[in-house]
Amino acid sequence: MAPDQRTLDQLSLTREEYDRIIDLLDREPNEVELGMFGAMWSEHCGYQNSRPLLKMFPSEGPGVLTKVGEENAGVIDIGDGWCVAFKIESHNHPSAIEPYEGAATGVGGIVRDIFAMGARPIALLDSLRFGPLQPTSPPEPAPGVPPQAYLPETTPEVAARNRYLFNGVVAGIGGYGNCIGVPTVGGEVSFAPSYSGNPLVNAMCVGIARTDKLVKARADGPGNLLLLVGADTGRDGIHGATFASVQLDESSEERRPAVQVGNPFMEKLLMEACLELTEEHHEWVVGLQDLGAAGLTSSTVECAAKAGTGLIIDVAKVPRREEGMTPYEVMLSESQERMLVIVTPENEPHVRELFERWELHCATIGIVTDDGVVRIHENGVEVGAIPAKMLTEAPTYVRGVVKPQWLTELQEFDFATLPDIGTSNLQHPTSNIGQSTSDVLLQLLASPEIASKRLVWRQYDHQVGTNTVVGPGSDAAVIRIKGTNKALAISTDGNAAYTYLDPYMGGAIAVAEAARNVACTGARPIGMTNCLNFGNPEKPDAYFQLHEAIRGMSDAAKALGIPVISGNVSLYNESSGEPIWPTPVVGVVGLIDDVDRVVPMGFQNEGDRVVVIVAAFLSDADKHGSSSTLRNRTPRMADHAGSEALRSGFGIVVGQPSTEVQSERALIDFLLEASARGLLQSAHDISAGGISKALAECCIAGNVGTTVGGQDYQDFAYFGEIQSSVVISCKSNDFGDLLALASVSLLQPILTGGVGGSRLVLGSLDVAIDEMREAYENGLAHALEGATTNA
Repeated sequence: MAPDQRTLDQLSLTREEYDRIIDLLDREPNEVELGMFGAMWSEHCGYQNSRPLLKMFPSEGPGVLTKVGEENAGVIDIGDGWCVAFKIESHNHPSAIEPYEGAATGVGGIVRDIFAMGARPIALLDSLRFGPLQPTSPPEPAPGVPPQAYLPETTPEVAARNRYLFNGVVAGIGGYGNCIGVPTVGGEVSFAPSYSGNPLVNAMCVGIARTDKLVKARADGPGNLLLLVGADTGRDGIHGATFASVQLDESSEERRPAVQVGNPFMEKLLMEACLELTEEHHEWVVGLQDLGAAGLTSSTVECAAKAGTGLIIDVAKVPRREEGMTPYEVMLSESQERMLVIVTPENEPHVRELFERWELHCATIGIVTDDGVVRIHENGVEVGAIPAKMLTEAPTYVRGVVKPQWLTELQEFDFATLPDIGTSNLQHPTSNIGQSTSDVLLQLLASPEIASKRLVWRQYDHQVGTNTVVGPGSDAAVIRIKGTNKALAISTDGNAAYTYLDPYMGGAIAVAEAARNVACTGARPIGMTNCLNFGNPEKPDAYFQLHEAIRGMSDAAKALGIPVISGNVSLYNESSGEPIWPTPVVGVVGLIDDVDRVVPMGFQNEGDRVVVIVAAFLSDADKHGSSSTLRNRTPRMADHAGSEALRSGFGIVVGQPSTEVQSERALIDFLLEASARGLLQSAHDISAGGISKALAECCIAGNVGTTVGGQDYQDFAYFGEIQSSVVISCKSNDFGDLLALASVSLLQPILTGGVGGSRLVLGSLDVAIDEMREAYENGLAHALEGATTNA
């Protein structure tokens, strides 16, 4: 009997896809089989809309040891017998319904992906997006401003819900991560109205392993056994994969049972047991796989499909914590803290003894076969049979790429209609900016988007393991590799406002900024992972954004020579039909050969010299030629495309961000060379908030002031977000060498100055460090009080 539409909707299957299943099987599927198809063909597992686009990414490069999509994480050789494994994943939909458990189990899942490779997790980072924490009123319409430019209203009820989600997610990350002995060392937190109904929770984990101890997620060898290890199986998380493949609406609360429940103490035992197995008894292991989305179905099917084998699984042998569970429920449960271990029969007793010594349940639930079919039994009776590759080869969809007209209107906005700060005619019809540049800086530093996230990361243990050299709050976290002089620098980045205004440029800038942040520490970027958070791809605007962002990210990764070795796609991020801003999040890992030469973010010593460096854009005539002539690059009003100054001050998002990745590569190479020569005292990238905000952060971090000058620009230009730029400092006697290196590197110093005093002085801007610190350190806490209305 054919299922009704409600059943298909619950499984995220279309009627056409159901008909295709019948054609493939040459019969109608039963309940167990249909559930398995629904999970494996969901966007979350099957990548129906994104798989064709992901082929644009460069996935090969020096030291890359894995093929994208074939293992739980990507791995890069870093020399001396060591390798680094890393990946980022999303847990957005669960966190929108149950923020604590949604975020907590997101951390647990990404950690299992890393130790499933045989790598020890050494660092976690979290990239988070929420709606505004305070109520806001929409600005009054102004001439020349397109309707789509205005940020929508945030009501007191919505702001209260956003604060609830924020507090729950942050607590969930800390509550789980602090228990498993892996430091949470970085990430980012951003706010925009589009996330009010659909927060984003992206978690990245980095691990290290000996290259000869890596493990694959494959079910090789007919006759080998399937062991299920860890927590007992319950009904939590059923339909979690399909839940993540539909948009949120008023009925989403009914999906609360699809949210998994985590046990970090069980995870800690499971991690240590698996690492003992792979590090000390590597020869016992044929394959190792995490049970994540779609639970036992995805873990077993994917292992079989990769090896070209089949399986027989008897669900009656799966340990359960609830009575009366059906084969359907057992196969689709997403109960956490479970691993699948494939072993040879002769090693089964040894593996079982190892896990039992760690007080972990270990059950033999199946066997590898040679016919390529995954067969589900219950007490020896077959209740389902599907070829493994039929499940892993989900249908894909390629759609038209059409730029929406409203986007062109936003990009063509005339910035000349905006006043400069300090002019007699300041009050733009939509403006609530103060009268001076100092007021604007303090307002920016206190905004939740810019303010210090210390309130967040102080809830995380970022020192456990004693490997953290640079923790949260800097351009990139730095983790030493014990037993060597090496260290890893890690950063996550993504600016959704840029991607909203120009998906191609937004994607490219996300890659460039993450790489630039890593290079600011003195680390050479070696690999990249990404999490693609977008709306409903069946809608033309969302598909255009997805396609163009991936294209921009791919072009940037190729130009910078950074392979994309892992990633995750999260689509259907919509609430009541309204999509999130397109949000590609990029994680870049860099390698530092000498941990003692890490470059800090903050200014260091009075008397040091300060330089604001910009990678000048190639002129149009030279982009395809051999000339080294560069266009003079100075701050301009167009740098306010998507800027935080426009968002917080005028309530609008307009313009067209731009960058040249060739210029970005020149800047990164310069930073690495300057660091290697010992010329840098500090380095900090310029991003959201612009030059003035970057200088303020350098002053606050170093607890010392600076006076910077140069050409006369409009005051508002100091808050523009000029790309491919950094604030650096050096010893006075190295100043000439640093400028000479910049010149050879075709970079442009646009502002210079010195370190000293207790104030930041830049043009008409003159603010005490104590004032800046007060605004910066307390801005987020004040927003969480929910008492202030930004009218």
